[in-house]
Amino acid sequence: MYGKRILVTAPRSYASRLSQQIINRGGLPILMPTIETCPLQDYRELDTALQSLTEFDWIAFTSRNGIEAFWQRLQVLAIPTSALKNCRLCAIGKDSERLSALGVRVDLIPTESSPQGIIAQLSKITDIQQQTVLVPVPEVVGLAEPDVIPNFVSGLQQLGMKVTRVPTYTTRCLDKEIYGVELELIRQGKIDAIAFSSTAEVEGFLQMVDSPKDYKHCIIACFGPYTAANTQKLGIDVSLIAQDYSSFAGFAEAIAEFL
Repeated sequence: MYGKRILVTAPRSYASRLSQQIINRGGLPILMPTIETCPLQDYRELDTALQSLTEFDWIAFTSRNGIEAFWQRLQVLAIPTSALKNCRLCAIGKDSERLSALGVRVDLIPTESSPQGIIAQLSKITDIQQQTVLVPVPEVVGLAEPDVIPNFVSGLQQLGMKVTRVPTYTTRCLDKEIYGVELELIRQGKIDAIAFSSTAEVEGFLQMVDSPKDYKHCIIACFGPYTAANTQKLGIDVSLIAQDYSSFAGFAEAIAEFL
């Protein structure tokens, strides 16, 4: 990877974590977040859920952004973490470490680091039917909602769980006008690989480029099979899929090995 330019499309809130892993392996990360995460305009649904935490058996977090936004709102409402004592928490991969750092117990970390992995683990619990689960999700603006969350909610319902889906933060596309330099680097063939860590990033990217010809020479790297499958559905050929998608270290290592 030494000296290779890797375009990082992740939101700025966590792009630095992937970028550092790329730097550690000698690569040159070029940050071009295609989406951003920001606070909700309307907190009423989330606030209602947070003030009713005793009603939930489980809380299933599918992203680090969901965890951060959830905790920030708890603090705004002055709700102590002890309000979660009767809830069992699910988190994916390294996100479980963030929950532990916030001082709460993580009850389920799936073997497969994905929402589908959570479903697979929950399905092994004999009395899971009729249990209640709160699912903090992004409110997607200006993009088609990726199928990851609807499929997750549907999977939980198929287990017989009572699902409350609640918007916790907003994901929206950024304006391509702020990326004149980066887009020109892509067109000129000066980007070696593009690293997508979510379907929303891919959708945002496609709103910014003019034609597939712009990026046809780039290696397309995806953080796990679900992002890869959706990237293919959106018409982009995937060059490599990180098999270790529990952390950005695994993603950066897969890119390094491919290059």
